[in-house]
Amino acid sequence: MKKSRISVAVDLLVFTIEDNRLKLLMVRREEEPYKDRLALPGVFVGEEEDLDAAAKRGILEEAGLKDIYFEQLYTWGGIDRDPRMRIISVSYMALVPLEQLNYSAGARTTEVLLLDVEELLRGEAEEPAFDHKEIIRYARWRLMNKVEYTKIAFHFLPEEFTLPELQRVYEILLGKPLYKANFRKKIADLVEETDRYTEGDAHRPSKYYRLKEQEKNV
Repeated sequence: MKKSRISVAVDLLVFTIEDNRLKLLMVRREEEPYKDRLALPGVFVGEEEDLDAAAKRGILEEAGLKDIYFEQLYTWGGIDRDPRMRIISVSYMALVPLEQLNYSAGARTTEVLLLDVEELLRGEAEEPAFDHKEIIRYARWRLMNKVEYTKIAFHFLPEEFTLPELQRVYEILLGKPLYKANFRKKIADLVEETDRYTEGDAHRPSKYYRLKEQEKNV
């Protein structure tokens, strides 16, 4: 098919953590091209629509999610990335606690599901459509790097959490175990204690912490 025009789209990566694994929200396409294949949620950008608005609309239309904060990740402009026409796509990324995800199939999709990111990248799950595996690989690399110098790990947790829970998120994002003492020294200036403890544990209750107020917008 001759590509006679250029369109702009957004592709959306919604990451969460489930069962101690990094997961990504994917949809099953209802239409061609790649009908019945898994893909990232995404939409074409309207002529009178800015990119951020398209990202919000796309995740609502295709996965039933709203009030999700996205940040731009990267722009993809390969000539043959879509068989229909030349499409330039701006990828957006969101990091969301599992309990905040309430998703359902929407327009142009028959199914919405969470898939293990590492299994996707190792080829142990169904191959995503388009160049979406490349987009996922890049986003995973960015997560691994950003966790070292930002507070992105906190986006996967509720407002209050235990230090073992926080350490586990760091380990999942980094892909390696961390020494407890070193980790707690590293995050000591970021968190503050609450007066609450876990309940119903077989072992000694753990204290809940939260991100310091002054760190939330830094």
